Amino acid sequence: MSPDIQRKDVQKDATTDDSSNGSPSNDAVKTVGVGDLLRGVVKMAPHATGMIKHAPGLIRRPPEAKKTIGSVFQKHASAHPDRPFVRFEGRTTTYGEANRRVNRYAAVLSEAGVGKGDVVALLSKNNTTDLLLMLATVKLGAIAGMLNYNQRGDVLEHSVKLLGAKVLVHDPDCAEAFESIPESALPEHVYDFAEFDAAAEGKPDADPEITAQLPASTKAFYIFTSGTTGMPKASVMSHNRWLASFSGIGGLAVRLRHSDTLYVPLPLYHNNALSVSLSSVLASGACFAIGRSFSASKFWDDVILNRATAFCYIGELCRYLLAQPEKPTDRQHSVHTVVGNGMRPDIWDEFRERFGVDRVVEFYGASELNLAFVNAFTVDKTAGFCPLPYKIVEYDEEGNPKRNADGRLTQVGRGGTGLLLAQISDRVPVDGYTDEEETEKKIVRDAFKKGDAYFNSGDLVRDQGFAHIAFVDRLGDTFRWKGENVATTEVEGAVDSHGAVAQSVAYGVEVSGTDGRAGMVAIKLREGADLDPKHLAEHLYDALPSYAVPLFVRIVEDFEQTSTFKNRKVELRKEGYADADSGQIYVLVGKEKGYVEYYEDYADDVAAAKVPKG
Repeated sequence: MSPDIQRKDVQKDATTDDSSNGSPSNDAVKTVGVGDLLRGVVKMAPHATGMIKHAPGLIRRPPEAKKTIGSVFQKHASAHPDRPFVRFEGRTTTYGEANRRVNRYAAVLSEAGVGKGDVVALLSKNNTTDLLLMLATVKLGAIAGMLNYNQRGDVLEHSVKLLGAKVLVHDPDCAEAFESIPESALPEHVYDFAEFDAAAEGKPDADPEITAQLPASTKAFYIFTSGTTGMPKASVMSHNRWLASFSGIGGLAVRLRHSDTLYVPLPLYHNNALSVSLSSVLASGACFAIGRSFSASKFWDDVILNRATAFCYIGELCRYLLAQPEKPTDRQHSVHTVVGNGMRPDIWDEFRERFGVDRVVEFYGASELNLAFVNAFTVDKTAGFCPLPYKIVEYDEEGNPKRNADGRLTQVGRGGTGLLLAQISDRVPVDGYTDEEETEKKIVRDAFKKGDAYFNSGDLVRDQGFAHIAFVDRLGDTFRWKGENVATTEVEGAVDSHGAVAQSVAYGVEVSGTDGRAGMVAIKLREGADLDPKHLAEHLYDALPSYAVPLFVRIVEDFEQTSTFKNRKVELRKEGYADADSGQIYVLVGKEKGYVEYYEDYADDVAAAKVPKG
């Protein structure tokens, strides 16, 4: 890593977002010590029995073992059929009732020719039916393709084609998305919810025989993630990887009791919901409460309605809750534990104190990554601990692992910031993406010795010591906003298709008081063309998911390029919006008004969730 880059990262890491004098923050440069671990062990003590039960699953998970999501679920249903399993909008479904319905769904899928290795595409907003359809799919050894309902047109068509599904089931609330898929891209069997429920009526409700025979190596989900190609990629989640979350995050870190209820306001196509939250629930036989969608103003009302004692989060969700006016429901709930990722150090204490949360189980992971960190020891301001082999290494200006004179990589020291690499081995294989070529691009070979292999996370992290890390930033041609990965090339494709635009460059920029990076696009206009900001916003809302629509638009005369004709995004990203010519900047206020000229308080309005609207 060059000295300039290293100094920049250390300075950034050592300064809080709201620091006025640039002085280092102890929270931001926190390292983990023996005292932190000992205090964590004390908190673990009441859960020792359950943790001992789950510990072997973290250390050894044979891929041939006959254990899957479906077998874990139906075991609970058999042992405790009357316990609540899923709660949605006031209706509770027990484990026994849910399992019988899942089995009837599985019978319909089986009659449609779905078997082991086949794909069932699910296009649904959050509801009980979506969850049960996923369970029916994986019980057959099939793969649940969890489509992102924010996608439209060409992007959604690409995703559907990538799945190659035998069956597609869609939620009537996703009609706009479904109707944007060309008929030629649809599989042979397509059902809406009502049609599928009608087909399931009277079907046998016994457990499918194949469920008990499936090995853990069987594929379970395809989770879509934005990649540098500009089109979504489907990352593979095997049952074995889900079981790692089941044991490591659910059993050893979240540690729910069977009487607990975990509230899930995130989309079920998100791994935080489908893997982290569901595995935490099934690790103890607890209840999974589904929020239809996240609302900051009604969040605690819904938590109380669902009798939740825990919930899952992404960092932005927590910021939005803190931005709400204080009210009695802030403390009238029963939540003792939250699990998620993106809780930044500057809000950690405030969040816990205001809402009376005892434990923040922060974790770090990615859909395609073969390991995860989790805050099992309940240490403040850390993404957690991982017992699996990894390295944090120096990187170059392009964000790639930096080779030394011997052609090998160099690790950073304790407290240092670098690129996270996860070791690949027989013990810790990588599921990667459906596209093997895309997976290979992420593998770093001969990193420290000839023949070794590591998976490149694409993320910068800080080494906090004792196998703990803090997340710092995301590298490459994606950035994270609203808990979603946004591909810059997908944004550029949408912007470039506007009639007034000759060329565009998209990138993520930091906005004080928010998590991740907000979208910004620099635009070179066609000769003689004028930009209609409102029309541009309408165009982008039609072409992109709402979270991918850039918040900032900058008009430029031309772009600097590298010797290989790549646009120089680094300089644009460094300039951001505050240091650029404000007369050239437009900002997004919402669907109705579109883009308006930049104004001084815009960043504060974004942090307070006042804009953009819609």
